[in-house]
Amino acid sequence: MERRGSITAGTRQAGEQFRSLFRVACFDPLRAAALVRDPAGRNDPVSERVLAARERIWQAICAVGGLASPGGSWLWHVIGWERALKQWALERGGWRNQPIGEERSSGILTSALGTLEAHLFGARAE
Repeated sequence: MERRGSITAGTRQAGEQFRSLFRVACFDPLRAAALVRDPAGRNDPVSERVLAARERIWQAICAVGGLASPGGSWLWHVIGWERALKQWALERGGWRNQPIGEERSSGILTSALGTLEAHLFGARAE
């Protein structure tokens, strides 16, 4: 998309950073449970790094309108879970009983990435 000019290098970097934080936050679906656990709970597998990444993900989702918004849902499912845009539009699309077509999906994508870029990096010039 960057090569075609529909997104900038900054918006691409914002998406890559979101995905990286998503992995650190351990939000990927269908993860296996740890086989070795301390019954007393002293070795909690959620580290400060994971908690910080989760907070940054939550702030980014809120910046684009929340998890129930098209932008927030798109970030979570397409960037975070790496689902195809078309698959997201078919499964999650349909706000107000209106199906989301390809053009609208692309608009949500560019809007969410632009807002994410502003949230993560501030108003910087390229």
